[in-house]
Amino acid sequence: MKIAVVGASGRAGSRIVAELSRRGHAVTAIARAPDKIAALPNVTAKQGDAHDQAALTALLAGHDAAVSSIHFLASDPAKLIGAAKDSKVGRYLVVGGAGSLEVAPGVRLVTTPTFPAQYKAEAEKGAAFLDLLGQEKELNWTFLSPSALFVDGERTGKFRLGTDQLLTAADGKSWISFEDFAVALADEIERPAHVRKRFTVGY
Repeated sequence: MKIAVVGASGRAGSRIVAELSRRGHAVTAIARAPDKIAALPNVTAKQGDAHDQAALTALLAGHDAAVSSIHFLASDPAKLIGAAKDSKVGRYLVVGGAGSLEVAPGVRLVTTPTFPAQYKAEAEKGAAFLDLLGQEKELNWTFLSPSALFVDGERTGKFRLGTDQLLTAADGKSWISFEDFAVALADEIERPAHVRKRFTVGY
């Protein structure tokens, strides 16, 4: 498949590019500084700005799927969604956040008293992005939320999937590595199971 990844030089984006390359997909890796994108088989680095909707539309056109892996505070969801729609890309997948996941019926993690203050604005913007996608009637979107801790780690290929509720391991920890998150996202691209839905991944 031809897959575009926006934010390809970031911690999540770089792992997604590597996973897709490993599986033999043709990847267009888009970043503000394409020289920071690792040289990998079937990967073409391109310069792109998430705030330039017209230019991003042109970069996404012709792909079977596009992945958005950009900090929410560093982008405009309306422009990203607009570019995805205008490009006629087959699928649009968003690297989400954990803040919009529920810890009790109707209670999002970001609204709990123990949620770290330094991440609150980013999490609230991510929740708004998800809400905006939920209103889309045309775009074929999927929003993948990591667990509470999204960290460097290993590619094990062993994890659990959920829907709107925060996943917690038996030891009470809620976490996922960037590497296994990339596996879950690539699996979803290859075998669509959450069309116009959010899902989550964790151990």
